[in-house]
Amino acid sequence: MEICCDLQVDVNGEEVFMVDKKKLASFSGRFSKLFGKLKGTSRSLKVIFHDFPGGAEGFELMTRFCYNNGTTEITPSNIVLLYCIAHFMEMNGDGSGRLNILSQTEKSLEGISFWTWPNLVVALKQCQDLLPASNSSSILEKVLDCLIAKLFGPFVTSTYASSSEHLSFQFSSARSSHSLKTICSQTTWWVEDLMFLSINLIEKVIRRMMFQELDHSTIFKFLFHYHQSKSMGATTPGEKCKITEVVISLLYLLDRSSLSCKRLFKIYQLALSLKISRLYKNKLENMIGSQLDQATIDYVLVPSPRGKKYVYDVSLVLRFVKSFLLEKGCHVSQSRLKRVSKLMDSYLAEVAPDTYLNPSKFAALAMSLPDSARESHDRLYQAIGVYFKRHADLFEEEKMSICCALNYDKLSAHSLKHLTQNIKFPPRRAVEAFTTEKSKLRSLLHKAYNLKTLDSLLIHTDNEIKHEKQDTEHIIPIYTKKLDLPTEAEKRRADLQTMHWKTLELGNTCGTMEMQMAAIMKSRLSFRGSIQYLPKLFP
Repeated sequence: MEICCDLQVDVNGEEVFMVDKKKLASFSGRFSKLFGKLKGTSRSLKVIFHDFPGGAEGFELMTRFCYNNGTTEITPSNIVLLYCIAHFMEMNGDGSGRLNILSQTEKSLEGISFWTWPNLVVALKQCQDLLPASNSSSILEKVLDCLIAKLFGPFVTSTYASSSEHLSFQFSSARSSHSLKTICSQTTWWVEDLMFLSINLIEKVIRRMMFQELDHSTIFKFLFHYHQSKSMGATTPGEKCKITEVVISLLYLLDRSSLSCKRLFKIYQLALSLKISRLYKNKLENMIGSQLDQATIDYVLVPSPRGKKYVYDVSLVLRFVKSFLLEKGCHVSQSRLKRVSKLMDSYLAEVAPDTYLNPSKFAALAMSLPDSARESHDRLYQAIGVYFKRHADLFEEEKMSICCALNYDKLSAHSLKHLTQNIKFPPRRAVEAFTTEKSKLRSLLHKAYNLKTLDSLLIHTDNEIKHEKQDTEHIIPIYTKKLDLPTEAEKRRADLQTMHWKTLELGNTCGTMEMQMAAIMKSRLSFRGSIQYLPKLFP
């Protein structure tokens, strides 16, 4: 606030008012303090406000209240503005309720439950424009509570647009070309009216909706169309990025069953073109993965990242599957699991011809789902056959790693017959032996890992033995020397020593098994050129 020599009030550089300072000081604590410091001076004053609520319109409303001896008409269209002016100018009075504009606005708010939907929307817009983003004032909370309560009521034909002139307010943003009116229904009739919400206020609104237990599917639809509308109106990539990140964070709060995989993929397509952080991409991928059973093959055929030679982003699909399995755990329904298995079989058929897709990625795709997910392995077998045909230079061990995903008992008679004539596949006996030996090796390595600190334990035990002997000799030296009984630490050391030797034996066994497997691979390759080695089928 700046004081000059003229008896004027300059409001936000918009308009200059000539006012009676005594009138204003009698109702405003802020003016009263200012003029009180200048008591006795006869010079003219000029007061300049740079951030007066509502600008010239707000100051005129305040002066009308003051000149009318503390009375003015309070309506839903000006109550928020009067509330903000009262706080800004410290117009809380001196105990007289009639003259206290703050008390009068709070009294008027008691009837907020009777406001119409358009009145509440206008009040919320004024709260957004006049109150700081971090402000959690009582009037904003009341407006939000009442507005959201209206969403639980019956369908309301929104008269917001037609009554905007009467309420001295119009939407500043244009409607999108595809018009959100198409989504109006008994549960989403209000969506279009709230498209004005800023990204600073949207989080408060959504959390309030969740607190009042509004249906999460309805909240999801609102957020999806809010994201579409705001993204289309954004002028810079940074603005689009911010909107997308805020919407993703809010979607992540919702129940997973309320999400639509199709709409999440649309958000993901936009996110790929923006530089949103890895944190938000992970959240979006987790949400998509949780609803992967809703996806179709077109959704998951996402091009590979820039700089990669393979056609599709296989790693992304693997993350989707991982999220699906982790989200549901052992409680995933068999029907949902089967839908995902069909999707994965279609995806494997699409990526199998890709000559740049390495064997480890293809094997990871083939084995990404549990065996119970598929009733038949025919489509999986066909995809593996295509991959082997397009990758003729695969090592035998790489082929067997991929074939580990096959359950031969779930192949049809036709596929089994075809398999016996397909020399590109390793024999069933070799695959099953490879799988068994691989499982044994993992088990042995796991045991060895659990015993990897054995040497440190032995050293620790030796120290314990020394301490125990010293303590024992100090207490009963005669009996210790005569009987020479083993201590607890010595017994423990003997047990650990036995375990140590067993670990060495396990290591030797692992080495022998690896040598045997290498010999089998070598013999298979040497006989391949002269003898046609057909797979043996087991019942």
